[in-house]
Amino acid sequence: MSWIVLILSGVLEAVWATALGRSQGLTKLWPSVVFAVGLVASMAGLAWAMREIPTGTAYAVWVGIGAALTVAYAMATGAEPVSWIKTLLILGLVACVIGLKLVTDPGH
Repeated sequence: MSWIVLILSGVLEAVWATALGRSQGLTKLWPSVVFAVGLVASMAGLAWAMREIPTGTAYAVWVGIGAALTVAYAMATGAEPVSWIKTLLILGLVACVIGLKLVTDPGH
């Protein structure tokens, strides 16, 4: 269950990061609200998952998921240019996240 919560928290990291960018320095109300709610929910989920998943692994997975989704969303919406190298690097991030799950001690 902690891995599911961690993955959802990583998704929420992408949500709050994107909302922060759209808030124009927290000057736009609704993106700022989405940022604040997403940030609190994402951090709470990360904290909950870290009760069972080692801190280094949990943080790396959380950041990796958030970063990959944030860049992928920006490329999909045209906010950031698409390139084959960026796509390859995002896939590398995803592979590393999967790798961390596979090598995590089953006792955690």
